Amino acid sequence: MKKEFMQKAIDAALKGIKKMKGGPFGACIVRKGKVIAVAHNTVLESKNPICHAEINAISLATKKLKSHILKECVIYSTTEPCPMCFSAIHWAQIKKVVYGTRIPDVQKRGFNELQIPARTLKALSKSPLELRSGYMRPECLELLKTWDKLDKKQTY
Repeated sequence: MKKEFMQKAIDAALKGIKKMKGGPFGACIVRKGKVIAVAHNTVLESKNPICHAEINAISLATKKLKSHILKECVIYSTTEPCPMCFSAIHWAQIKKVVYGTRIPDVQKRGFNELQIPARTLKALSKSPLELRSGYMRPECLELLKTWDKLDKKQTY
């Protein structure tokens, strides 16, 4: 794991927050030490509830690699993947997800997250996906604090 990859996810999330394109979430997909895709949440801009950072990053990565299989990839996400994102990560056969904050951290801010942790989804589905929680957590929490300070925001 490298901090530079999570930092790219954090920077993407900040960009999205500043432009009010979506919530305080970013993702970076890496393959063999090389950045393949970086994206932020665009739910507010697109008016599309599936435009989470992880989904956007997976979409970019599959286009770049010309394959729906991302076996050799790792995804860095500023927040624990929701069940939809976890499923997409699993289906893309990404080998590992590294995330900062957890679902309860964003629920406290009014985000409509299902209370199903990634570890529970992994166990129930017998997914081979590796999980690393709490990576650069203080920096990822700062994203949520930045979001908290906004005067005009929508949560979902």
